[in-house]
Amino acid sequence: MSDRMPIFSSEENFWRKRPNFDILYQLMEKNKIRNFSIIAHIDHGKSTLADRMLECTHTVEGRNMKEQVLDSMDLERERGITIKMQPVRMRYLLEGDEYILNLIDTPGHIDFSYEVSRSLRAVEGSVVLVDSTQGIQAQTLTTLYDALDAGLIIIPVLSKIDSPLARVDEVKSEVADLLGCDKKDILETSGKTGEGVEGLLNSIIKKVSPPKISNETKDLKSLVFDFEYSDHKGVIVYTRIIEGEVKAGDKLKFCAGGRGFQALEVGIFSPKEVASDKLQAGEIGYIVTGVKEPNIVSIGDTILNEKSSSFPLPGYKSPQPIVWASIYPEGQDEFVSLRQALERLKLTDSSLSFEEESSHSLGKGFRCGFLGVLHLEIITERIKREFGLDLVITTPTVEYEVTTGKGEVQKIYSPHTFPDHGKNFSVREPWVSVKLITPQEYMEYIMPVLYKHEVLVKDSETVGESRTSLSIEMPLRELMRNFFDKIKSISSGFASISYEMAGMRDADVVRLDALIAEELMPVFSRIVSRKRVEKEAEQLVEKLHKNLPRQMFAVKVQAQALGRVISSKTISALKKDVTGYLYGGDITRKMKLREKQKKGKKKMRERGKVNVPYEVFIKMVKEE
Repeated sequence: MSDRMPIFSSEENFWRKRPNFDILYQLMEKNKIRNFSIIAHIDHGKSTLADRMLECTHTVEGRNMKEQVLDSMDLERERGITIKMQPVRMRYLLEGDEYILNLIDTPGHIDFSYEVSRSLRAVEGSVVLVDSTQGIQAQTLTTLYDALDAGLIIIPVLSKIDSPLARVDEVKSEVADLLGCDKKDILETSGKTGEGVEGLLNSIIKKVSPPKISNETKDLKSLVFDFEYSDHKGVIVYTRIIEGEVKAGDKLKFCAGGRGFQALEVGIFSPKEVASDKLQAGEIGYIVTGVKEPNIVSIGDTILNEKSSSFPLPGYKSPQPIVWASIYPEGQDEFVSLRQALERLKLTDSSLSFEEESSHSLGKGFRCGFLGVLHLEIITERIKREFGLDLVITTPTVEYEVTTGKGEVQKIYSPHTFPDHGKNFSVREPWVSVKLITPQEYMEYIMPVLYKHEVLVKDSETVGESRTSLSIEMPLRELMRNFFDKIKSISSGFASISYEMAGMRDADVVRLDALIAEELMPVFSRIVSRKRVEKEAEQLVEKLHKNLPRQMFAVKVQAQALGRVISSKTISALKKDVTGYLYGGDITRKMKLREKQKKGKKKMRERGKVNVPYEVFIKMVKEE
């Protein structure tokens, strides 16, 4: 095909020269487009493999290459994980024909499973990437099942085959058993050396189906699978065009958001944004909306023409926070800045929710909802880095459902609002279904941890020759109690965990309060399992005893639950020699001064109040 017109006017990178979009549209009509994603557990080499694809297709010049090209945030590079989805369009030659490959690089952590499920609806195929040194991981299984439910073509691939720790044959057997395929159908790659990347690209073109384009309707129907925010352009949605086409100037609307807008610009990613004349059915690209308000755009929403009466695409869910924590500025003069930071992040993350609250000890702050503990860590770290704020973050909690004796149902997010002991009420809490995969030799050490975290083991099966997969259920509050870290530590990092919500169940929990000088301190209250209340009380008292400064009088530190004091310690009073300035004379003079001091301390203890320094609250929260 020597007379074939090139997509690009030169061999420059896609983002350096405007591509010939007329040729791109011709390729679409000839079924030369392939849309795919990569499914992988954290640290299985997904971003590194994507780097090699960009090199192999000359999408990014060698001089501009860097590790994790598609990971745009410094936080992603430092942690070695993908947080934000990033699409990219690549050009590839195979047997004289030109193809367009649209890759969506997705997060691998369970907190972002809904976002990943939406991205899977935007593609026709998926590469299942398995680390040849670790084998199949729990999160890979979860996402794989979503891909199979979406009807995607699955291409199994091993990564890190160049590693001296690679167990290629063993892991291939695991993957073959899982997918019911032949071992020879499993590709081998190395993101470090680039080995096998061309073969993978060839396989994607040959196996993944081109987009199915309906010519029956010209009405736009487009799936939002991610978005970002620009100060100048407003919200920029990442979208897959399912039906119809969209051009700059078109009047559109968000189905779930209920808001109309005008498309200011449309274009594609390669990997930077490149404006185009239009986006057609089957394409993946972006639409500049101009929207600068929160709560309008959300992942999974459908974009239609403004006057369209079409039904939205199925599968949309409103973001549901499952972890709650309060965030306060270290100085109250930064409260307004914290509000502005949260509002700005809300524009790029619809799953973040927050509302203002006030604490007697910490001042004004916000009660925030997150998708999980990692999501909480990411948001708070971004606030610190991008907005330069120092934060105080309370211990994460879950939502409790309290039914009073009168039948009223209340949602409890903060421990200090939990009902007092002795009142007539019942409690329900969220549970999760967990998939845990671990080498068999660690099972005897893992089982005691499962018992301590109130785990119910439902089923177990063997994975490959030397690993066990456990299906378990447990309260979400126990999952948050360092369960991940403990399992990883015990298994030397080889175990993996994924989970999904399993509804609300009856809970046997109580409120644990802290008293300082017999005064209740709501900021230190927490909700704990009745089985662990004594241990939790001892730990709380010990931390307060260590961090509270000594007073001029003895101070009792107590932990109270179930209507009684469970643990108690006394901080001894500061000693001051009131007779130090005396010399000589009768001993009765010293005795009178000491008796006067004793009476003064008694009055301070009876009438006085302990002012807990702000630094103590910060230390306690950070220790948690």
